[in-house]
Amino acid sequence: MAESKRGLVPRRIRGLLEDRSEEEPVIALHGPRSVGKSTVLHDFAAEHQADVIDLDNLEVRDAVARNPSAAVEVPIPPVCIDEYQHLPEVLDAIKARLNRTGSEPGTAVLTGSTRHDALPRTAQALTGRLHSMVIWPLAQCEIEGRERSLLEGLLEDPSGTVSAQPHSTTSREEYVERLCAGGLPTPRKRREASRARWFDDYVRTSVERDAVELFRVRQRQALAEILNRLAGQTAQVLNLSKVGEGVGISRETLENYVRLLEDLYLVHRLPAWGRRSVPEAQVSPKCMWWIQGWQLIFIALEPKSLPRWIPRCRPSLVT
Repeated sequence: MAESKRGLVPRRIRGLLEDRSEEEPVIALHGPRSVGKSTVLHDFAAEHQADVIDLDNLEVRDAVARNPSAAVEVPIPPVCIDEYQHLPEVLDAIKARLNRTGSEPGTAVLTGSTRHDALPRTAQALTGRLHSMVIWPLAQCEIEGRERSLLEGLLEDPSGTVSAQPHSTTSREEYVERLCAGGLPTPRKRREASRARWFDDYVRTSVERDAVELFRVRQRQALAEILNRLAGQTAQVLNLSKVGEGVGISRETLENYVRLLEDLYLVHRLPAWGRRSVPEAQVSPKCMWWIQGWQLIFIALEPKSLPRWIPRCRPSLVT
């Protein structure tokens, strides 16, 4: 594919960040790794002639850790920090700066691959001053460069949207390719074997590095097994009892590990909902994966064999 990561990042995200930086003191871009947060941050920093402090870089991280206050004392804001979850102390430093100078809009823009309220230090800092923006993987309309998605069209003008698209010209093979390519810019540019290798490395980094480094997880194998089992429940009602069968951990640990996978933007618990707000209408949440195409590798479905599996696993693939 000839797509570039920069070209795939939606313009609306850049515009939204620019607009909100005129109102919010601190903005944090959250989402899974490789979704395009750093690209958005670097574009924003370039527009404002600011440097980016990359805390994924160990040397930079060590330098900032020695004096977080000095790192955020740039003469002219914004302060731009990439992957701030590696050093939550920078939030305290930004808070101290805001206390001195006032909560001026556009003081800092951060990116993080962990939910803001997942880290103990961040739960206390910048309350009421930090605005979180979640960046999701690319939708098909964004990949194709269309301004409006099919869902938006159906909500705004159902009849006109349906009449404009009476039938699909996309073949089953093309649907399979879209499912396997997913919505992250980097794997979309790779071929089948290379893409599978990238996903494997992505999962290994998330489980073995981020989970251990940020949350001190001791049972890495159990966490990987839980993630594997959740892949088989994609778009289905979440059954934690089934997920935990034979893993050898307590119910409490199991629930903590599932929340951890949510905090790392690996899985998403879709809340239950219904048309009637009565107990009889309440159902259980469903488990979704942030990275489309990822679960196909986990459950060992190859692209060439996927077409004959579509009728059997349609719910998880469609969603």
